[in-house]
Amino acid sequence: MGQTETGHSLEFTLPYNRYVDSDVFAEEKEKIFHNSWILAGHTSQVKNVGDFFTFDIADQPLIISRDKNNEINAFYNICPHRGSKVEKSVSGNKRVFMCQYHGWTFQLDGKLNKAPNFPTNELGKHSCMTKVSLEVYKGMIFINLNPKAEPMAESYGELMESLEKYTFLDSLKKIRVKERVIDANWKAVVDNYLECDHCKIAHPEFSKTFDMKNYHIDLHDNFSCQYSKMTKKADEEQEEHANFYWVWPNLMISIYPGENGNMTTSQILPLAPDKSLAIYSYYFKDDHIIEEQEELIRFVDQVREEDFGLVEFLQNGFNTKAFNRGVYSPKEYAIKYFHKRYREEMQDV
Repeated sequence: MGQTETGHSLEFTLPYNRYVDSDVFAEEKEKIFHNSWILAGHTSQVKNVGDFFTFDIADQPLIISRDKNNEINAFYNICPHRGSKVEKSVSGNKRVFMCQYHGWTFQLDGKLNKAPNFPTNELGKHSCMTKVSLEVYKGMIFINLNPKAEPMAESYGELMESLEKYTFLDSLKKIRVKERVIDANWKAVVDNYLECDHCKIAHPEFSKTFDMKNYHIDLHDNFSCQYSKMTKKADEEQEEHANFYWVWPNLMISIYPGENGNMTTSQILPLAPDKSLAIYSYYFKDDHIIEEQEELIRFVDQVREEDFGLVEFLQNGFNTKAFNRGVYSPKEYAIKYFHKRYREEMQDV
């Protein structure tokens, strides 16, 4: 800690090497992303028997599919024979999955269908694609690569209780998806999301839309929630305000209640110490997007692009020798909480 001119103690952020070091990045994948509940997709992507989509998290390729018993499954997209990737398509509908290397086929739940040149009864545990823990909540599909993972409610019970009031979430469908590679560390993207000190400078339209003098960021167990009333309705009776959730470690959920209640999600997936993949999805009740919803998408996209530009510019500073860490402003308590959770998972002192 340091001292300000007024005598208050300064509190310092994570060291900047945590945003650039390849060894740290490898450790994060193992301790955080291979050990946390991660949003993989939505039930509307696997509506029918045989529907599937693939999803990669921290170098681990997965398949999520709906089987003949109408159950949704998650398993590694890897053939137990020789380790080849099985499914090459991003999504689709199939009766069986077939490995292109030696022709092994698998049922929709990952169990072996046929293994050419092998007596099936001799393969034992090597006959199936490896299962992954999966839970569905409000249509969102979460996976956990830890085979001993505790149920989601153990870590996210307070969040789940908070979302129960949004009864319309169960009726939403994923209507549009956009992806963008960001030249910045995944934590830099989360840090940026967890404070709005930069909003007046970087997000002029956002700052005009929401009452920045009464902008709130509430901390909870494993998540935070940001909200404010809209300025153009400040003198009117407003419907419930939008809530912007961050969920440990890498998920943002924006929920817009009202007559046309809808949701957006942003998944920040780690690709390299200085590179992340942002997957942002829009969920509405109907396939047909009305003008009001198109305007919301435009608004959200604009804010995101402004943020991505900021964090890419920021990433360059992490590699310099000017400073080895930053300081928290009094309003950056949500970043401070995120860094606290990070240190706990990484077992940093």
